[in-house]
Amino acid sequence: MRECSLESSVPDWIIDHPETTMVFQKLGIDTCCGGKSLEYLCHVQGLDQDIVLSKLLETIKST
Repeated sequence: MRECSLESSVPDWIIDHPETTMVFQKLGIDTCCGGKSLEYLCHVQGLDQDIVLSKLLETIKST
């Protein structure tokens, strides 16, 4: 399992950490984003990347 980061694509996050799917869905982030990085998708959707990353990591740690 690789470490996911803002540079990782959303599908990579989901492959490595399936429990993050619900976070992406709640935030309205497309999980079939064509391999775009999480950082790029946050920028395009006007989401604070640090908050999104924090929510994802919190979800991973709680499972």
